[in-house]
Amino acid sequence: MKTANNRIVFAALAAAGLIGAGSLLAVGYSQTAQAAQAAPTAAAAAATAPANVYAGIGPANMSPAVRDQLTRVYVPNLRSNDVYVIDPETLKVVDKFKVGVGPQHVVPAWDLQTLWVANNAERTNKGSLTPIDPRTGKPGPQVPVDDPYNMYFSPDGKSAIVVAEALHRLDFRDPKTMQVQYAIDVPQCGGINHADFSPDGRYAMFTCEFDGAVARIDLKERKVDGYLKLSMPATRFSEKDPIDQLLASEVCSKKKGMPQDIRVSPDGKRYYIADMDADGVHIVDAATFTKVGFIPTGVGAHGLYPSRDGTKLYVANRGTHAIHGKRKGKGRVTVIDFASEKVVAQWAIPGGGSPDMGNVSADGKYLWLSGRFDDVVYRIDTGNGDVKQIKVGQEPHGLTVWPQPGRYSLGHTGNMR
Repeated sequence: MKTANNRIVFAALAAAGLIGAGSLLAVGYSQTAQAAQAAPTAAAAAATAPANVYAGIGPANMSPAVRDQLTRVYVPNLRSNDVYVIDPETLKVVDKFKVGVGPQHVVPAWDLQTLWVANNAERTNKGSLTPIDPRTGKPGPQVPVDDPYNMYFSPDGKSAIVVAEALHRLDFRDPKTMQVQYAIDVPQCGGINHADFSPDGRYAMFTCEFDGAVARIDLKERKVDGYLKLSMPATRFSEKDPIDQLLASEVCSKKKGMPQDIRVSPDGKRYYIADMDADGVHIVDAATFTKVGFIPTGVGAHGLYPSRDGTKLYVANRGTHAIHGKRKGKGRVTVIDFASEKVVAQWAIPGGGSPDMGNVSADGKYLWLSGRFDDVVYRIDTGNGDVKQIKVGQEPHGLTVWPQPGRYSLGHTGNMR
C-alpha cells in the first residue's frame, strides 16, 4: 500500500477509534532471563517465563543442523493434493509432487531434519503424513495417521502431537516413527486446530474453531486443564464495503467466534488469538486464563507470525468470513506492535486476495503467505508491504519457509524457539 494511502486509512481508523482499540498497558520486556521450570499452576508458570521466547528466532541463530538444507518454500495445495516447491530467490516453482489427500500444513520436525506434510483426508479421517527431506526437497513414503489436520511437537521433543480435528483428539506419537504413545481427548473443543506453548513447556493452548473457545492442555499431567469461551466484539468489519472494508463496520451478530492461529507474547504472559468471525485478535492473560483485550485487525483474521526480532506480530486477514469456496475477499496483513498492542501498519493485497498461512523468511525481510482462495502465494516485503505473487496449485494452505532460525521447532508452519 502506498504511504499516502496508509495515512488516509490510518486517519480514518483513528477517527473511528479502531487503531489501538482494545490495547492495554505496554508489555514489559525484562532484561534478564528467569529460569523456566515446571510449576503446579498456570500463574506460577507465567511468573517464571523467560524474558523473550522469540530471542532464538533471529537471523543470526541458524542452527548448524540446517546448514546443508535447501532454501525453499513448500506449499501444500488442499484440493490438488500436491506440494509446490518455490525457490525464494527466483520466485519460481522449481518442483511439485503428489502427496496424500487433503494436505493442510507443511510442518518442520522438532529436530529440524524432516518436513512433514499433514494430509488429513477430511471425509474419511484416514489421513497420512508425507515426509520431505529438506536436503533434497523430495518426499518419502507416506505414514498412515488418523486425521492429521495439523501437527506440533512437545517442547522437550519427546512427542509429535497430531491434531486430529474431526476426532476431537490430540494424538501423542513418537516423533520419528509416528507410533502412538498416548492420546488426550478434548470433547469440548470442536475444530481443535492451532496451538502455542507456555515458555516453560508445561502448557499448550489450542484453539477450538467451531466452539469459539480455547483449550488449555496440561502436558505434564496429560489432561485438559480448562476451556475458555471467547466473547465477541459488538461490531466487526463489513465485507460489503466496495472501497475498503476497514472503513465500514456492521453489528456482530455472531454469538461465538471462529478462533484460528494463536501465539504467545514475547514475555509469555499473554496469548494472542486470531478470530475469523470477530475480525481481530483476542488477548488472553496466561496466569488467570481470562480474556483481557481485543485488537480489531481486518476481515477474516487468520494467521499469526512474529517478526524475526520478536517485536511485531503479523496478522493475515483473509478478507472474507466464509470458510470454503472460491470467494475472493479484500485480504490484508495487519502489523501489531507487541509492546504497545497497537496496530502500526496495514498492508493491502493488490486486487483483493485471501492471505492465510505461512511464515517469515530467515532474514526477516519477507512474509510468505498462501492465497487460499486465489491459488497463489504472496511474498510480502516486511519493510513496506510490497507484494509479489506466484501461481501455485489448487487452494494452497499452510506453507512453510525453510530453513528458519531457531534451536528447535514446535510444529505448525515453523513455530520456532
